[in-house]
Amino acid sequence: MTSTPSETDTCPPALRSAYATAKRAVIEAGYGPEIDWQRSLNFKDVTESDLLREHAWVVLSCGMRESVVRRKFPAISGCFENWESAEMIATRACLCRQRALAHFNHPGKIDAMIRAAETIASEGFGRLKALIARSPLRELRRLGYIGPVTVYHLAKNLGLPVCKPDRHLVRLAEAVGRGDVQALCADVSDQSGDPIPVVDIVLWRFATLYPSYVELFTRYLSASTPGQEGSPTTRT
Repeated sequence: MTSTPSETDTCPPALRSAYATAKRAVIEAGYGPEIDWQRSLNFKDVTESDLLREHAWVVLSCGMRESVVRRKFPAISGCFENWESAEMIATRACLCRQRALAHFNHPGKIDAMIRAAETIASEGFGRLKALIARSPLRELRRLGYIGPVTVYHLAKNLGLPVCKPDRHLVRLAEAVGRGDVQALCADVSDQSGDPIPVVDIVLWRFATLYPSYVELFTRYLSASTPGQEGSPTTRT
């Protein structure tokens, strides 16, 4: 049986090298722009439209494949006035709901988007953004249909320095002996210089591209550890 690296034998240089190999594979697969997009995000630059749009994206993504959400999102955005204004959506809530349900028949998710717009409109975006800056996870969960895991997804997409503990990253963290996903991404960030959300999106995309991602990543670690034999590969 193949052994799994522990926290003590996964040295920083090996972790950095394994991450670099995974990142190269993701870029070569054509996802460099996705990494650039994540790197460009900064919560200080977030607008009301950004908050509405990213909340909707995360809500739709719950339990759905990214490819499905990406295909449906432009039409749903049009139903919500392209996220131009929370007040506009709140004022036209019935019409927005009716149009959106014709494209995506999930009342719970559509209603959550409307509630988020109503919350932003009633509290004021500036005040709400200040509250989110002070307590991101607590405040973002008030927007509706945002749970203890998906709140990290939303925070990451708004440029906050967190990662999403989804099942792929949880498995990787366990495989390399890190206590949790936040610890794994923080360690890789420290060693690579990439921000935590960038580390998240690299490892997540790597996992979606390669079904044997845990085996591959641990192989990269072994190949990068002094005294270990083998060479990394990105083919499965």
